[in-house]
Amino acid sequence: MNILKGGCIAIPLFLYQCRSVSPVTVSPLGAIIHPEANKPSQDKIDLGRTLFFDTRLSADNSISCASCHVPAFAFTDRKRVSNGVEGRMTTRNSPSILNAGYLKSVMFDAHLETLEMQVTVPIQEHVEMDITVVSLLERLRKIPEYQKAAKEIYDRDFDAWVLTRSIAAFERSLISDNSRFDQYMYGGDKSALTKSEKAGWKIFSEDLYCIKCHPAPHFTTYQAENNGLYMDYGEDKGRFRINHDTLDMGRFKVPSLRNVELTYPYMHDGSFSSLDDVIAHYSSGGEDHQNKSSIIKSFDLSEEEQIDLKNFLRALTDTSYMTGFR
Repeated sequence: MNILKGGCIAIPLFLYQCRSVSPVTVSPLGAIIHPEANKPSQDKIDLGRTLFFDTRLSADNSISCASCHVPAFAFTDRKRVSNGVEGRMTTRNSPSILNAGYLKSVMFDAHLETLEMQVTVPIQEHVEMDITVVSLLERLRKIPEYQKAAKEIYDRDFDAWVLTRSIAAFERSLISDNSRFDQYMYGGDKSALTKSEKAGWKIFSEDLYCIKCHPAPHFTTYQAENNGLYMDYGEDKGRFRINHDTLDMGRFKVPSLRNVELTYPYMHDGSFSSLDDVIAHYSSGGEDHQNKSSIIKSFDLSEEEQIDLKNFLRALTDTSYMTGFR
């Protein structure tokens, strides 16, 4: 059963596939552990994909999940902070959802345990999609294709279970694990990286402290850290807003560096526009905030070393997932 083939919902043909076959025969990322209550199926993924691109999930029918998570931009939007309904501005940069199935926790505050729990957050958020789940379900249940899919896949009316499980299933299908670094490190192709990129990998993994927060193969610890971005974090104090623990001030989840070439601007608030800005921040040692991670220390790189480091970071780009989104 595939509701995309029915022709009733105007979804482009490029949405059918999620990824291409990877030359790296065994994913370096390991297996995704799917929740017992949401084992994957192609029908679930297809329904979730359709919902993900449907602007009817927002109050004024103008914003979809894909508005902030654009496939061509590694499922980010390349804006400092994202736009919601009626041109409202969010307060945070849109993170990539590629490889979201591996997340230990969801959101920059690292406080939600599952993708299923995350789905309704932007839907109900005033500056994002701004519609209550109750109102949304009433709307979607009236769409014959969605109601039919819910009955066929889940044997129930279209409800919050169907909405959250389907979108989460689609998000878990978004895999990016075939960068040239993967081909070099895990695929046995020692020619996959240039001399400069190999030098950059050595700087990243041996000379600096980068792998302490961005270890391969996921290039993140999935933990919330304070990276010394600000001395005063203003209104957005990160994880602090969850439990109001002063030790959490300025702590945000460490993002993966996979596809970092595509996911600018950087930081939780999109305050850095380039990799040069990011390197300059860390080489300075960051602001001396009381919660700044002890890992972060100032360092010096020559111009050539900076070029090598950036070249390595660009070697983490993998757009093979785009095969299904062109």
